[in-house]
Amino acid sequence: MTQTTGAAGAAGDPPYLRIVASIRRRIADGELAPGDRVPSTRRIAAEWGVALATATKALTTLRLEGLVEARPRIGTVVAGSTPAAAPARRRPSAAPGTEPELTVERIVRAAVEIADAEGLAALSMRGVAARLGVAPMSTYRYVPGKEELILLMADAAYGEEFPADAAGDWRARIEVGGRTLWGLYRKHPWLARIGSLTRPLLVPNLLVHGEWMLGALDGHGLEPTALFDIHVLLYSHVHGLAAHLELEADAEATTGQSEDQWMDSRAPVLRELVDSGRFPTFAKVVGSFEDGYDLRLDALFELGLRALLDGLTPVVEGSGRSRGPGPAPV
Repeated sequence: MTQTTGAAGAAGDPPYLRIVASIRRRIADGELAPGDRVPSTRRIAAEWGVALATATKALTTLRLEGLVEARPRIGTVVAGSTPAAAPARRRPSAAPGTEPELTVERIVRAAVEIADAEGLAALSMRGVAARLGVAPMSTYRYVPGKEELILLMADAAYGEEFPADAAGDWRARIEVGGRTLWGLYRKHPWLARIGSLTRPLLVPNLLVHGEWMLGALDGHGLEPTALFDIHVLLYSHVHGLAAHLELEADAEATTGQSEDQWMDSRAPVLRELVDSGRFPTFAKVVGSFEDGYDLRLDALFELGLRALLDGLTPVVEGSGRSRGPGPAPV
């Protein structure tokens, strides 16, 4: 993308309109076809030297014109069909003197949409305001700042789906709870980037998931510390794998390379390590792959969950029996 005037927008236009005009021209010329990714907010901000909020406003304008659409974990792409005569300078804001009614729910929903499509790094209060077509400071009347907004986003995301009632033993309930959490992280990869085991998110809807897992383990004679340790271990498996979903999305947005393209570019380094003779087992295993190793996070999640539950079964089911009824009180 180049910063030009004329067809790409008049020099006196606001920066976001010049960006809109440039991308609109690329779509009209066929340089960007339906389904093609348009530059992300981060790339626009870097190439045009503007703030992320300005880049978000430009993409929002194009989205309102029907030229582009946001697709979760893909980003913003050219819409399937281009309107024949899109307004040249349609702004996302409301008519002069009016402003769309804001609510906390609308702000949170817009923020989640940005994070889903562009990643958490692209989120800003100004960007949310631009997406909603309101004045930059309007959102602060409802949400004090970005930190509070992220907590509201997390609570809303965790509240989208709870474990369905599952008949059966503790293991079946753990599987339902774990897969429900994994599905939410798949839908909202940025969730795994906030909070940690040492500084957990204390939001009600995440505790609903925790209550489900603890309830499945309770009643088997486990000491409270052991019970909570197992809960944390199971959660860390889901959370730890899910963190790589957003890391990969960020890396692809930064480098412009997919996972496979990045690995292909590192082939000479990998070959040098294999041929060095220093790592015979690694060389043997890697050399046995006909088409390379396919890192499948969904399969690893299932493998790890099954291995954890297999290992925990004697601990959970044997704890009550090992303690026995205990001696009679004196």
